[in-house]
Order: sequence, then structure tokens, then C-alpha cells
Amino acid sequence: MSNVKRASKRRILTGVGAAVTAGIAVGAFALVGTATATADADRSAGGRQVKPTIVLEHGAFADASSWNGVIARRQADGYPVVAVANPLRGPHADATALRSVLDHVKGPKILVGHSYGGSVISEAAANDPEVEGLVYVAAFLPAPGESALELTNKYPGSTLPDALDPVPVTNPDGSKGTDLYIQQDKFRDQFAADVSNAKAALAAAGQRPIAQSALEEKATVAAWKTIPSWDIVTTQDLNIPAAAQRFMAKRAHARTTEVAASHSVAVSHPGVVTRVIEDAARAAQ
Repeated sequence: MSNVKRASKRRILTGVGAAVTAGIAVGAFALVGTATATADADRSAGGRQVKPTIVLEHGAFADASSWNGVIARRQADGYPVVAVANPLRGPHADATALRSVLDHVKGPKILVGHSYGGSVISEAAANDPEVEGLVYVAAFLPAPGESALELTNKYPGSTLPDALDPVPVTNPDGSKGTDLYIQQDKFRDQFAADVSNAKAALAAAGQRPIAQSALEEKATVAAWKTIPSWDIVTTQDLNIPAAAQRFMAKRAHARTTEVAASHSVAVSHPGVVTRVIEDAARAAQ
């Protein structure tokens, strides 16, 4: 790894090789049983779990398969892993869904959120004594009263609005809403510029939409105020400007790693993301 610099909680990485991994999306409950069984096996020292469970929350325009490269590395290192299916309906509703998984997976946990998933883990982890670390990956760290849309627009640089494909929807209660996709022919340039054309095309076809209202919903709590946090800032990000990411990371006093990567850093640089999660997991043990 070249040109690595460290300075007061910030690590800057450039020239990092990318190992791009694709595969079948992993549903939340498909992995919960395995994670719990592995966690039980790790409880050998005084009845405590040696390795925390890694809980991965994807963001908008992605699904759980976006974590595949990270999952493979964490499992190879003996960590129980759960990749949760994020409904992408709103931070409060999605945090409630995530908490149902957290309640099922016993023992210490590290929560990892990509993009909008950062808003979700920031609420879901609040007041949960078993969550010992938060890892934000090109993600939102909203304070109470802030929305993802507000934070995106805080600094210039996002080209996402021009790449969106809004689709009118009818909600379960009969109300009308809008789901947001990224136009498939713009997906790679906007979301995954450092991912191969073939992998980006698969991700574009399989992307999950986010409710427009989810990006406008204001946060009510911020778990990063009380739980140790790590942050990966992506300097070539066209979704969340790097300046906005730095602002949020600094405010949260997060241990920060900067990577010359697109928004899809977990796919293009899974090794970097894995190492940051490892730092958080070791701190929790």
C-alpha cells in the first residue's frame, strides 16, 4: 500500500488496489443463524464473545450483495457477519427493522453503514449497550434535526440529482410517494466509477430504490455521540461530497480513513473497508 499518511485520527490512502467481488444478495435472516452459532462458539473465555458480530447495513441504490467482498474477508478471519436487507423507507422505520435483527443477534456488535445506511445505524444503535463500535462507509452521520438531503447539499459536488430516475408509487396506506433510482446508463459514472463496466451493470440492474421522503426525514438521535466511531471518506464520491463527509466525521470525532474511491467503495476497495472494520472490532474486544 503506497502513500499512507496518519495524522490525528485521519488516515489517507491512495493507490490502493481494488479486489471487486460480486455474488448473490445475502438476506438478513439467512445469515443470522450462522452468525449466532459462530458467536456461541466464540464464547470460550469466561463466557464472553471474543469476536463481535459484524452487522452490515447497505444504503440507497444498492443491496446486501454490495458487501460481498467485505463479508468474505470477515468470515475468513472468523468473524460472524450479518448483511441486513435495508427497506430504504425512512431512517426511523429502517432503524426499527434493523433493531429487530440486532435484538436477535446476541453479544457485542459492530455496526457498519454505507451511505444512507449511516443514518439508519445512527438511530438503531442509540441506547444499545451491545453495540461497541460504529463504522461509517461513505456515509451520513446526521445530528438530530438534520436530513440526508440537507447534509448532501451542505457542500457542492454532488451530481446525483441529474442522474436520478423518479418513479411514482402508491404506499401501503394508499398515500402517494416517489421512489428514486439511478438511471442505469448513468449508474457507473455516478455511483461506481472505479468498478468494472460488467460489475457496475449488474449493480445498476439490481439496485434497490429509496423513498424520496427517506432522504428528507430528519434524524432524532445520533448514536455516534456516545459510541466510538470510524469513518471512511471517499474523495472521488459524486453522491455525498467529500467535504460533507469530512465535516460529519470531524464532528463525530471519528477515526477517519480517506480513500481515492467512488461512492461504491465497499465493492471497489473491500480490503480497505475490511481493515477499518477490523480496527473497530479489535477495539471492542
